[in-house]
Amino acid sequence: MKKLLLATALLTTTFLAPAHAADYNIDDKGAHASINFETSHMGWSVLTGRFNTFSGEFSYDEKNIEASKIKVIIDASSIDSNHAERDKHVRSADFLDASKFKNATFTSTKVEDKGEGKLAITGDFTLHGVTKSIIIDAVKVGEGDDPWGGYRLGFSGTTQIEMKDFAFKMDFGTVALKLHIEGIRK
Repeated sequence: MKKLLLATALLTTTFLAPAHAADYNIDDKGAHASINFETSHMGWSVLTGRFNTFSGEFSYDEKNIEASKIKVIIDASSIDSNHAERDKHVRSADFLDASKFKNATFTSTKVEDKGEGKLAITGDFTLHGVTKSIIIDAVKVGEGDDPWGGYRLGFSGTTQIEMKDFAFKMDFGTVALKLHIEGIRK
């Protein structure tokens, strides 16, 4: 009788328990995620680039989106604008000061479901030793089984920051961040 009660309890817990958030590692190894930026180049043109080295993880529950979380760590020295001398300058104390402030981070504090796969992700963004709250407008791209036996979930997002808000010595205005995040379920 005890075995029957135990088996019943296990089955009830397994099949009737509410679904929990799935946890994902951001796929930074397979080049299935990117952190890109655009900014004005002295008012003459648009400068684009990316950060080549970053890591992170997130949890996501389709039934309770507000409980979702994301944390990303960006190696500031991995900035790549396709111009070695400019990148050296941007890594310097005039901008990122990457030798002193090795990482930029984003940690979500709130996720709002905007409907139709759209999210507003509020979080603390730390750059150049300064932390500010930002909002990332995100959209769910898709999810499913991958060819390697895993399960993936992807999002794209955009936000803007003002350089003056992060105590840079030089201020060239607004930087648009474009994020493409694909996670592999743990």
